[in-house]
Amino acid sequence: MNSPASNFDELDLFVWEGKADILDRIARCMASFDVEVIRADGLPPPPQDRGAALRPSVAIISVTVIDSGGLAHATELLQGMPVIWVAAGSRERDSRTYPPEYLHVLPYDFTCAELRTMVAKLVRQLRAREVAPQPPDVLVAHSEAMKALLAEVGAFADCDHSVLVRGETGVGKERIAQQLHLGHQHYSKGAFVAVNCGAIPDGLFESLFFGHTKGSFTGAVHAHRGYFEQATGGTLFLDEIGDLPRYQQVKLLRVLEDSAVTRLGATAPVRVDFRLVAATNRNLREMVASGEFRADLFYRLAVIELHVPSLEERGEVDKIAIFKALLTNVLGDELETLGETPHWLSDAVAETYFPGNVRQLRNLAERVGVIARQLHAWDQNLIQRAIALTRGTPAPAIFADRNGMGGGSSNGNGNGSALDGSADRKGWNSSERNRIIAALEINDWKRQDTAQHLGISRKVLWEKMRKYQILDGEPGIPEDA
Repeated sequence: MNSPASNFDELDLFVWEGKADILDRIARCMASFDVEVIRADGLPPPPQDRGAALRPSVAIISVTVIDSGGLAHATELLQGMPVIWVAAGSRERDSRTYPPEYLHVLPYDFTCAELRTMVAKLVRQLRAREVAPQPPDVLVAHSEAMKALLAEVGAFADCDHSVLVRGETGVGKERIAQQLHLGHQHYSKGAFVAVNCGAIPDGLFESLFFGHTKGSFTGAVHAHRGYFEQATGGTLFLDEIGDLPRYQQVKLLRVLEDSAVTRLGATAPVRVDFRLVAATNRNLREMVASGEFRADLFYRLAVIELHVPSLEERGEVDKIAIFKALLTNVLGDELETLGETPHWLSDAVAETYFPGNVRQLRNLAERVGVIARQLHAWDQNLIQRAIALTRGTPAPAIFADRNGMGGGSSNGNGNGSALDGSADRKGWNSSERNRIIAALEINDWKRQDTAQHLGISRKVLWEKMRKYQILDGEPGIPEDA
């Protein structure tokens, strides 16, 4: 998780306020960071060779600029800057009226927390744009969550104990299991045997896992080494272990206890020696509590537990880096002809919530790759249609504010929803909020003195500041907002 200060390091904010009085409020909200707030109304067009020399920049535009006819001038100055629109929450989004995409919206009476959260989100996207594509076989790990996971993988790879890998569907649990396999000094020399426990047909568990001798049952024309024997000297990866029925769980547990298997039709046991890695997207602890999963097997599996973060937990930089790597794999040499992935595409991917994680992101990369390869161009209309088909599931509320700064009510789903703060503002009294801010300013933002000034306790003041999302230096909001 990045700190706000690191997110706002060396940033320019270009503000087109039009008829709205927002410049001073923005400057006060960002005063404690290395941010230069620039009034852009009336600025001359930038030189053609601008670009790399400039600091990262974000544009904040009031919709009153449209009404005053200044949008064309603003668009000329933008040159790829991400845009935050400041508008009434009830104003309808219309891409024909609000170019570029009307994706990031703050209400006119935005709070400092909302502004900082939105700006931090766009700064992360700006940084993600600069990530160079990596080969598809390289694990992307720009985020702190993935760096921490790979550090754990490196620490526990060269040990013989069982590992339980947890994570949502499509996050790449098998890739982590392969890293554990390759990092083991002894078992990496053997085979990596991957088995999907949710796809084992009824009645074939013993034959597939334990193996069978020739003639042990009708159709057994050859002897067969089961998965346990195949994995001997290597790693056995059991995916979707939570889908294994209880009557099969006890058989697996017996093999782990005895380190031996007996093929169907045989009488002599065969010694097996493998490293077990299991994976699941289910909560095995809850399944143990409900009796769906054997506790003794769980304790054998979960000697080491690893959690693979979702794409939302990993953030925009990892998301775009993975997308670029997958796109490179689809396009191949065609990518040189097409040129760099356009900013609008990278931003759209960053804005999209992928409940299917990397697996769903791969599907989008293949769709986009096919469109670009067949048309020999980044066709924005067709690609945006493909992205629209991918979207539809809102992101969980936990991802609405990745900076932990509070106050941001963006749903983070990438579907163009406005951050209007309506859900958080129920019961707000603007007059009381402004009165508290005025008292804080009079008392130099000292909580105890302010509480006495208002005739309330310090605890009540703190609760009201939390309710109204009042940060240090928060400006008051005009009563007609």
